[in-house]
Parts: sequence; C-alpha cells; structure tokens
Amino acid sequence: MILSENPFHEILNKVIQLLNRRRGKKLILLRQYNKMLPNHDKYELAHLYFNPKTHKNDIPVRPIENTIRVSTTKISNYLSEIIGPIFDSKCQMTTIIDGSSLIKKFHQYVRRNRLKPSTLFCTFDISNLCTMLLQDEALDILVEFLRVHGYVKQILGGAMGSSFTLTLANIFMWKWQKELVRRQDKTGDFLNGKYIDAIFMTWNKSEKELKKALDEANTWHPNIKLEYKISKSLPFLDVLLTNNNGNLSTMVYHKPAAEPYAVPFIFDHPKHTFVNVIQTSLTRAVRYLSTFETFNNERCYIKLTLLLNGYSSSFIDKEFQIFFTDYLSTNSFMPFITHEKNFS
Repeated sequence: MILSENPFHEILNKVIQLLNRRRGKKLILLRQYNKMLPNHDKYELAHLYFNPKTHKNDIPVRPIENTIRVSTTKISNYLSEIIGPIFDSKCQMTTIIDGSSLIKKFHQYVRRNRLKPSTLFCTFDISNLCTMLLQDEALDILVEFLRVHGYVKQILGGAMGSSFTLTLANIFMWKWQKELVRRQDKTGDFLNGKYIDAIFMTWNKSEKELKKALDEANTWHPNIKLEYKISKSLPFLDVLLTNNNGNLSTMVYHKPAAEPYAVPFIFDHPKHTFVNVIQTSLTRAVRYLSTFETFNNERCYIKLTLLLNGYSSSFIDKEFQIFFTDYLSTNSFMPFITHEKNFS
C-alpha cells in the first residue's frame, strides 16, 4: 500500500497523547512518563530492509525494520527493560543462550540416563516469528505470562518497537512451547530448549510419532508454522550434536555457506582485538568438542581461518601456545600439540 502523505507527525502525536492519557489517569509514574516520552527533534519513520539468508536453499530474505529512531522506541526499550529480565528469570530452564548452555543441559539429560541408542534429535524454526505476531493476541499472552508468574498486570499502550518485539515474541513462544511440552512430556525423558524462534528437542519414541506430533503442532496457530529436521545428528546454533549409539558427541558446527571470516589482521585495531579473536575461538573449541581428534581438527580450522584473514603464522602459534599453557595442563595432551609432527 502506498501512502499519500507522511504519517510521521500523526504517529508521534498519537504516542504523546497516549502517554498523556496514561499519566493523567495516574496509570504511570512521572519518571516512567519522562522515560517513554519521545523527543520531536530526534525521531523519524522506520526503515525496512532485507537481509538474505545465504545458508538456506533459494536464499530467502529476512525482513528487518530499523526502529532505532521511531517515536515508539523509548516505550519499546522501557517495556523490554522491565519485562525482559522477568522472562529471562522464569524461563531459564527452557531457554538456550548459546551452544555451551545447550551442551550443559544435554549433559544433565545424559546423567539422568535419558539418552538411548534410539533417541532422535529434532530442530525446528518458526517461520518469520516476529513479523507474524498478532499484536492483540501477543499482548493477551503477555498478561497471562505475568499473571502465571505472580506479577501485576500493567498496560502501557499498544506501541511496539524492535527491542520489545523480541521480548514479546519470546513470551508468545513461551505459551506455544509450554503446550508442546504438556502434550508430549508424559515420561520425563523429553529435553527441549528454545533460542528465540529455534527449538531443539529429543525424542524417545518412533520417528513416525514425532512427525505426527510436529505436523499437529503446525495446526495450533494460523501464523505459527515450523520447519523441522529429524536425525540422530543435528546442528543447533553453532554446535553439532550426535547420538553415537547412546553416547553424546559434540563439536563446533560451521554452516556450509559461511565464509571462513575473522577480524582481519590490520593495523587499525589494537593488538588485544586479535588476541581475543584467537582466545575466543579456542575457548569455544575446548567447551564444545568431546574428543581430542575433533578438537585438533577444529584447531587446524581456526589456524587456517586466521591465515586467510592475514594473521601471521608466528603470531598465531605464539597465542596458541599462551592459551594452552594458561588453560590446559602441560602433562595432558600439550606434547601432542607442541610436537604434532612426531605423532602424525
């Protein structure tokens, strides 16, 4: 739809009028009002752009709305500031923040003897979650979430911005995920975790039953559609998990379409930047990799990536040696790394 005139001033006036009404009825405090009130001189309309998903077939695009300077930004940021920590606190058991947290949850699952030779892994993404949210329905679920966790209902208006949209999407998925667990977790051997719109779960029944459950879940909401993968070896975020006949194997996952990129070794950056790149990559390898062979392969991948981005071999070797000396026992497998050729 093409607009005949610029709607900026109309939107800005509506936001200010809304806040004035809330303040006039004493539904919000003065400090809250001041924190959310937009400044006429610093705001503009949102901008829409698209990022290609180069790691997916046919390279679809992800719509992104730049709302940094829109009139609802301060409301969005404030709502996210007060509600986001509540979600993080109450849903931490089913939230995955990175590959390390997923591996940690999985080790707990293994210690409960839930991982079997027949256990299947499943990952699925919710298609365009943030852009498909129905505002009124999402706000109703927000109120339900706050009531369930003992918080007083607060309504500060219907404006949505980028930061609060993510919080609202997380809470929307909280209800969807809770329903999935309620219907399937009859035995307690069901592991599931969510990272925004991506979910990882285990399954100890047949693949046919799993597909039936996921196909049924695809009918729960007209705007929530999932695309799933089922296997005994699947990537999630940046970790590849494999069920080797009841034994868990983990390693760093590199997307096939991803370029071997690191911060280029140029003089515009301070030295500690390059040191941090190396230490972060090696720390991830130590945390993720379950065998020395896969660790050594990842170490070679890291070194090759750094060389391709202009790092000198002597600088890489020096920082590798410092890292291994500081964090690993010199009596463990340091000789295999230091004198690699002697063991090949």
